Amino acid sequence: MEKIQTSAQILREISESQCCFTDNFRGFETVDAVRRLFGEKTAQVLKELKVEFTHDTIYMRVTDDGRLLINPDYFQTGNPTDIYLDIIHELVHVKQVFEGKSSNPKVSYVDRPLEIEAYGVTVNEAKSLNLSEERILDYLESELVKGADLRKLCTTLELNPNFSS
Repeated sequence: MEKIQTSAQILREISESQCCFTDNFRGFETVDAVRRLFGEKTAQVLKELKVEFTHDTIYMRVTDDGRLLINPDYFQTGNPTDIYLDIIHELVHVKQVFEGKSSNPKVSYVDRPLEIEAYGVTVNEAKSLNLSEERILDYLESELVKGADLRKLCTTLELNPNFSS
């Protein structure tokens, strides 16, 4: 399992099903990608962000009121790099909720502007961590994004979609 170089720490021990982001995620206020999202309010936003560990999601997602939902099984057993990148992705969605943006469910997942923005920030963070393109493609492939959708997302994000899958 790869080790990424970041000032952020993820504490995977779940003490309560509902908590504050900073109870399990430390140092994210110093991550450049996160600071670019929230600016001077980064520390305050992360301190006030509510997290709920629930089986009502496969990995992670943000609710319409800006709470972060995390599957506890994924959180405790998932690849640490994937969890880190998922957090970056979901923090983009937190910002989008704060800005009053919402997704159109009638638009294909990989064509939704809010998803493209979130994946763009996440891929840039993955590149800043010196992850290989192959590793980034592996990260992007999921139950939600596979096959033709994965190729389309890769093209949108200017990644090389010429891989076998």
